[in-house]
Amino acid sequence: MITSPDNPKVKLARALLERKGREQQGRCLAEGVRLIEDAVRAGLTPALLFYTAQALAQPRASQLIAAVERAGAAVVELGPAAFAALTDTVTSQGVVAVLPLPQHAAPPAPRLALVLDRLRDPGNLGTILRSAEAAGVDLVLLAPGCTDPWSPKVVRAGMGAHFRLPIIAGDWPTLARHIAGRPVWLAEAQAAVAYDRVDWTAPAALVVGGETAGLSAEAGRLATGRVAIPMAGPVDSLNAAMAATVILFEAARQRRAAGSKVEKS
Repeated sequence: MITSPDNPKVKLARALLERKGREQQGRCLAEGVRLIEDAVRAGLTPALLFYTAQALAQPRASQLIAAVERAGAAVVELGPAAFAALTDTVTSQGVVAVLPLPQHAAPPAPRLALVLDRLRDPGNLGTILRSAEAAGVDLVLLAPGCTDPWSPKVVRAGMGAHFRLPIIAGDWPTLARHIAGRPVWLAEAQAAVAYDRVDWTAPAALVVGGETAGLSAEAGRLATGRVAIPMAGPVDSLNAAMAATVILFEAARQRRAAGSKVEKS
């Protein structure tokens, strides 16, 4: 058992709590039984799995530890102080994995792409990634100014979407190449076109900006149209995660309806 937070293995993993450490190592941290299970099912083998004695007492966590060890990963028991150096959750399940960053290739012709612009809140980003996968988004593009998608808080909020969904960060010319040849709809509170008046059955891209910084000039130049979510009463907007979810699921609804029509014909 490792008891000291200053142990070299713990210090190397602790560096992954910061963006610089993740970029240098090409790895991230995933905490919790379900999240690590999702990563393993997606084909990722942990480089290292840390666990506590309390985790061994839980059948599901114990099974996960054994499965990861059988897959050839190193598993290491940590004492309370050492484990606390790797987590910021209030109630931990006692398992943290060091994972390689997934390398998903971008689809050559995404039918539905989501571009996030200056989205700086980790919880919002993780929630959007979860909604994007559920709504059938093929590709998520992160413009300059977005928070790191691989920070522990974003990964937790994403609930495993990170391990299955292509996520690419880059400059605006790079992002533009991924969505060239399709309409680019900018979500904007005061836009004249309602989100449910757009034909989302055709290939398209949706751009959602952060609540604090708003949309960048580059996003405005890329847009071919702008859409809004009509509001009742004095509410003038939704937060970024809610707005993205509403619009993406309208796209999913239209595509299901179009598919049903095809099946009946």
